[in-house]
Amino acid sequence: MNRPHITVRVPAGLRLFLPADRRGESTDVATDGSSSLGHVVESLGIPLTEVGGLAVDGREVPRSYVPADGADVTVDAVVRPQRVPGAPLRFLLDVHLGTLARRLRLLGVDTAYENEDIGDPALAAMSAAERRVLLSRDRGLLRRRELWAGGYVYSDRPAEQLPDVLSRFAPDLAPWTRCVACNGPLTPADKDTVRAQLEDGTRKSYDVFAQCASCGRAYWKGAHHAQLAALVDEAMRAFGPRAVRGRGA
Repeated sequence: MNRPHITVRVPAGLRLFLPADRRGESTDVATDGSSSLGHVVESLGIPLTEVGGLAVDGREVPRSYVPADGADVTVDAVVRPQRVPGAPLRFLLDVHLGTLARRLRLLGVDTAYENEDIGDPALAAMSAAERRVLLSRDRGLLRRRELWAGGYVYSDRPAEQLPDVLSRFAPDLAPWTRCVACNGPLTPADKDTVRAQLEDGTRKSYDVFAQCASCGRAYWKGAHHAQLAALVDEAMRAFGPRAVRGRGA
């Protein structure tokens, strides 16, 4: 008995997920006649977190739709900015995205990060329990059914990862309000409160401090502040409230 064949059209931005011999504008796929369209798309290597919509013969269909022989399928990428149900928007990053996690926290974005590999099942369960968007470059992890929401990080370079995430999810930015070490909130602190953490030169040179309410770590405008401030300023110009209003005008 011949297996049903369908044509699947994939936008350029999602073709990196396809096998090398299928990266044209369309690809012929043999199905078993009973699998959902969502399963078929995943079997090609595309995480459903990256799919914004599916259409068959020009008609929008759910992921549960079972395509018939000869169906012409169009896969659409996620529309940016992507609106995630629920508020506030919070993230969970896997062990390989430490620099991105620190930069998101620097911008005041609630970002959980595990600096040890706790395993895919635990990460997926944490995403569901805490309603966090799981960000990862691991396609297998993003296919886990228990995920609350997820997103593929398309670059392996932190300088490209941050604008990619900010443009996709458009989180509210509140720079300098979170601890980059543990994600806790920062509060103003006087020098006496954090004195034990300061070297002699720092105590003599600085008077304005903040402290993490969760881990107690002290912060001040030290030698690396100018570099961090430049990163913050660039992000705020491109993705802060004024930039968002400008794009909507």
